[in-house]
Amino acid sequence: MHENRHENTRAERAFAWQIRGRGVSDAAVLAAMETVPREAFVPSDRIDQAYNDHPLPIGHGQTISQPYVVAAMTEALTINPTSRVLEIGTGSGYQTAVLAEIAREVYTVERVVALASVARERLTRLGYGNIHFRVGDGALGWAEKASFDGILVTCAPERVPSALVEQLADGGRMVIPLGRRGGPQALWRLARRGDCVERERLMGVAFVPLISSAPVEAE
Repeated sequence: MHENRHENTRAERAFAWQIRGRGVSDAAVLAAMETVPREAFVPSDRIDQAYNDHPLPIGHGQTISQPYVVAAMTEALTINPTSRVLEIGTGSGYQTAVLAEIAREVYTVERVVALASVARERLTRLGYGNIHFRVGDGALGWAEKASFDGILVTCAPERVPSALVEQLADGGRMVIPLGRRGGPQALWRLARRGDCVERERLMGVAFVPLISSAPVEAE
């Protein structure tokens, strides 16, 4: 899958145990959270906060998500070593790395060129060879590589982008925050069953908005 040569630190092992204590139980997710060096993804002046359970700014109006939320979203996606995953919003690349520890292939889309460039360099340096990058409008997904077993969205549209629903494989799942910036937002899991899409509300969240002019799913 990749050749991550990072060795777990005591802080990362304790970090994974804290996440377990909050209800995340999937062994692959916990192993990924223990393996990925979060300090490599935060700004240099925030390294002392890398393992605190809250989001951190990464520039360009974006954030690296709260670790518990990263773990909970990854667990909700229920992916495995054969999965092909689409991530919308590469950001720092931290969530990307967690997905890449579990899935066979990760396709990630980021609209901010500077963030995408830094994330690509960082993830390559860490040894990940199963991540594919694109700069563009995340609400459009990555149609040429569809369909996906899992789609994880790390920024919040008000409604589900229709292109992402179309690119979800039969039996696949999408984990996506929905709602307005500054208003109530909730994390949802969508599961595709043929032409039907089942929806399940998971928890309240607060994400940066997904900026796009792409069409959304009809209600």
